[in-house]
Amino acid sequence: MARLRAPDGCPWDREQDLASLRSYLLEETYELLEAMDRGDPAAHAEELGDLLLQIVFQAQVGAERGTLDLAAVARAIADKLVRRHPHVFARERTDDSPGALRHWERVKAAERGAERSRLDGVPKTLPALLRATRTAEKAAAIGFDWTDAAHVADKVDEEWRELRDAIAGEPRARVAEELGDLLFALTSLGRHLGVDAESALRGATEKFAGRFRRVEAILRERGLDPARMTPEELDRLWREAKAVEGAR
Repeated sequence: MARLRAPDGCPWDREQDLASLRSYLLEETYELLEAMDRGDPAAHAEELGDLLLQIVFQAQVGAERGTLDLAAVARAIADKLVRRHPHVFARERTDDSPGALRHWERVKAAERGAERSRLDGVPKTLPALLRATRTAEKAAAIGFDWTDAAHVADKVDEEWRELRDAIAGEPRARVAEELGDLLFALTSLGRHLGVDAESALRGATEKFAGRFRRVEAILRERGLDPARMTPEELDRLWREAKAVEGAR
């Protein structure tokens, strides 16, 4: 990367700065997630490399500015891992994952200082479902949580009833608020069940997209115009596409 950024290197690479690299960092992250979902080891390795390139790229820009370098980045994360794992690198001990997480959060809170919120470490730019999950996790670390999944399911039922009531006659802003409350409760239910809400929704969206594409294929094969079909007819095609999926 230093060679690419040199005066006789690549004009495009030389033009980049931290602002212009933001979109590439996001793009490579999502491409990595897609490769992981496909379960393709070769694509996974390639996309990890592409993401690593973005880290190296930003570190080189920082080195040129005298603000950071790749060695400093590596040292910082190594030091943090040692500091936040006293049950591994020091004399404190724990035998389970919740205990390890408590150690992590305790050390992190000490680093943060008493005046800062535990939620300050959750980026506002995260996808909404992921941010909701991380926010609830931070609160749960100090006991602000439901005791089990059954209690969260009751909360989901409560929020669903409130949304239905709002739909029946409340302004749109109120409906949006209640829908948000329901989605937040659902992320907590997923957390208690050991299911990541972001991944679950991504999987559901992919499933829908696959079925929809099969419906489109059926429409083309039969020369049908969906604009001239009734909802009932389209639903029959949907069930037909779903049955094809079930037969695989």
